[in-house]
Amino acid sequence: MAPKFGTSGLRGLVTELTPDLVAAHIRAFLAACPQGGALWVGRDLRASSPDLAAVVLAAARGMGLETVDCGAVPTPALALAAMRAGAASVMVTGSHIPADRNGLKFYTPAGEITKVDEAAILASLATAPRGAGPATRRVTTAGADWVARYVTAFGPEALAGLRLGIWAHSAVSCDLLVDAMVALGAECVSVGRSETFIPVDTEAVSPQARADLAAWAPGFDAILSTDGDGDRPLLADGAGAVIPGDILGQIAAASLGADTVVTPVSSNTGAELGGAFARVIRTKIGSPFVIAAMEGAGGRVAGYEANGGFLLGFAAEGPAGLLPPLMTRDSLLPLIAVLAEVRKAGGLPALLACQPARFTAADRLEKTPPEATGPLLARLTADPAPLLADLAETETSRDLTDGLRLSLASGRILHLRPSGNAPEFRVYAEAESPEAAETLLARARDRLRGMLG
Repeated sequence: MAPKFGTSGLRGLVTELTPDLVAAHIRAFLAACPQGGALWVGRDLRASSPDLAAVVLAAARGMGLETVDCGAVPTPALALAAMRAGAASVMVTGSHIPADRNGLKFYTPAGEITKVDEAAILASLATAPRGAGPATRRVTTAGADWVARYVTAFGPEALAGLRLGIWAHSAVSCDLLVDAMVALGAECVSVGRSETFIPVDTEAVSPQARADLAAWAPGFDAILSTDGDGDRPLLADGAGAVIPGDILGQIAAASLGADTVVTPVSSNTGAELGGAFARVIRTKIGSPFVIAAMEGAGGRVAGYEANGGFLLGFAAEGPAGLLPPLMTRDSLLPLIAVLAEVRKAGGLPALLACQPARFTAADRLEKTPPEATGPLLARLTADPAPLLADLAETETSRDLTDGLRLSLASGRILHLRPSGNAPEFRVYAEAESPEAAETLLARARDRLRGMLG
């Protein structure tokens, strides 16, 4: 699959992310979008990321801009630092996709690029260099400032008494997670560090990762982690069972006092059923759609995705201080907010028991190109009955906001869609228990794999 550009950024095989291609997209971005006269650059821990970051910095200098190299830093920490400086930023990361791929995430001084920005960038790809900018400046405090934001709002005793495992793997956020949790009063132990890049999808956690979490879990109140670039959280309970990201989102939003939540159609329906919010707005999948709806809603609005990424759209009051808005996907806030609620509830099981009994499971069929998944989705949209018959289910209604989302007579939900930025076919299941959701997911996934040949 050739490199693809959209509001999630530019992604593709490392071998196809040539210096000329990367530089062209950087020049187009800086010519077409607000940039505040400077570009801040960060990167994840993939082996290919330092070289790509160097290309990004060189292209920005060639446009005459001031450049700031933040080194290896989580995406939300980079975005926060650049937005505070009134500058644009680019994160070199492939997020959760395999190590043979990489990509770029683009931010204006106001936050993530929009669909309007995307069109403007594509129309500006022929932009030529404009001259040499000043030498690149190095900033090493973006990660520490990200941590300090939450310590200031929640206070040094917010997580006192909790013993937490930090699954380090190859996440650029791993050491900052430890710093944050210790500063908030928790005891932390790092586990599972890897010197080679491991792609961790917080929405579709692999069987091997789940087995590892279960093996590490004894003795911990919870285990936490993020994806590779640190904008999606992962939280597992004291038995190593992963808590779905949409459940983290609804708990965090309620704890922060949000009146309105915005979340994609792939998130579970607990936000509507729990009664904590005056309004729930559903969008297509992707943070740009969530951000656009949050801006339209205004007021005390929060957004979250099924992968756990959380967006704060208003100035919230933390236990110890003010928490300003941050309209970009973040992993640290939902982890801290949920763990602070765990202390109040008397444990993670007690907190989860208060949530509506709606559970999601997700997986993906990898190496499935659009020329295969597009026709399959069209065929299933025209007639899903053959698939549903194999699952002993029948359709009661459907939602075509993003892919094919089928409400079933059993009360369960099956959602199918091709990935917008990788050669994958996404499968989501919602049910009344984690076991039922996993069973529906597995059966649907296996049947779809057969249909794809």
